[in-house]
Amino acid sequence: MSQIVGRIAALNRFPVKSMAGEPLSVAEVDWQGIEGDRQYAFVRSANGTRFPWMTAREVPAMVLHRARFADPAKPRTSTVMVETPDGALVPLHDPLLKANLEQAAGEPTALIQVARGVYDSMPISIQTSAGHAALETAHGSRLDTRRFRINVEIESDLPASELQGLRLDFGGDEDGARVQCADPIARCVIVTIDPDTGAREPRVLRTIAQGFGNGYGVYASPARPGLIRLGDVVRVVD
Repeated sequence: MSQIVGRIAALNRFPVKSMAGEPLSVAEVDWQGIEGDRQYAFVRSANGTRFPWMTAREVPAMVLHRARFADPAKPRTSTVMVETPDGALVPLHDPLLKANLEQAAGEPTALIQVARGVYDSMPISIQTSAGHAALETAHGSRLDTRRFRINVEIESDLPASELQGLRLDFGGDEDGARVQCADPIARCVIVTIDPDTGAREPRVLRTIAQGFGNGYGVYASPARPGLIRLGDVVRVVD
């Protein structure tokens, strides 16, 4: 048995951890997540902790760098191009890009590539239109969904919290992906950063913490590799 809960409204992939990503019309889901998502990351070379990543926590301007694959269909082998805040388009491995990020961070960095993706927790993030609308209502103003770096946005009357523990099927075809929804996504200061200006608005995180238990969206893991397409029907399946 299955129940329709919505349709795919947006798909996003983030080639470089903490940089702005690229919208997709089709996302390929493998066992490690969406192909190409968080495939690259900058690390703080002198940081020996379990969280060595250089992110917008340290350099808010990272969210103003837009990363995309030169060949979107081949993320495993494609060059990644980065549009910088001043409008230049450079390869991710450009030494000047690295130098500018190091200067902003005030410490040395290194660029790494991890084929399975550099995730804080689980590989796929999901939010619904109802869940986002509830946050905007509690906050009292519009909030750009790009703040939250969601992979799969679903047009649905259900808040994402009601998807916890459920298995979702996308498209209903044999090549459609399935995912298993899990825990709410705990949020940090990155959501306070405006995706267009880099300015911080601490009240965003307070709204999430006070009204939603610090959760926005839900994590999910692949249950069946396949495709997710814009407009796909989303069903809950056994």
